[in-house]
Parts: sequence; structure tokens; C-alpha cells
Amino acid sequence: MRLRTARDKLKIEHSIIDGVRDLLQRLLSETPEIRSVVPGVIKPVRDAKGEPRVRITVPTTNGWKAIALSGGARQELFISTAMTKEDIEKSLKIAGFLIS
Repeated sequence: MRLRTARDKLKIEHSIIDGVRDLLQRLLSETPEIRSVVPGVIKPVRDAKGEPRVRITVPTTNGWKAIALSGGARQELFISTAMTKEDIEKSLKIAGFLIS
């Protein structure tokens, strides 16, 4: 399946959980060091209430894997960048995410 592109850097293969799309677009517009963000599969969870939260979990070959929590669901986010974990967390906070 071919990925559809929204604003060149946000690759959308799946839908994006409530409240996260706008914050991702803000993150990408304010952080040119991030090459792209690819949202993964959405799974329901009980503890994902309130403001959108994100947790950077593990490094990947071209960046970092993160977990976004919002609206009763969790979603993997694959962030393509050369930034450090601390720098990405700062950028996510500036964009409006809570860091967990």
C-alpha cells in the first residue's frame, strides 16, 4: 500500500488518534530537523484519558519510536530524525504534548 502524504512530512497509512494530528503538524512545522513521522496501528487502552501524551521508547535505525496516548487509545509513532531523545522531548513539549 502506498503511503499518502500530508504536508510532506506526516505520512498517513492509518488514521491518527484524537488530538494528535494537529500537534504532530505543529511539531513538524516548528522542527525542521525531523524528516518525517509515520503513525502506526491504533490500539485501545484504558489509561489514555485527558491531554495527548507521548513517550519516546526506543531508537530505530533512522530515528526514534514513540507511543502517543489520547482518547482511550495508544498509537506508535515512528519519528525519522538525527535528534537526541532529549531534544525530541523538548520539541514535543513545545508542540503541546505532555511527556510521560
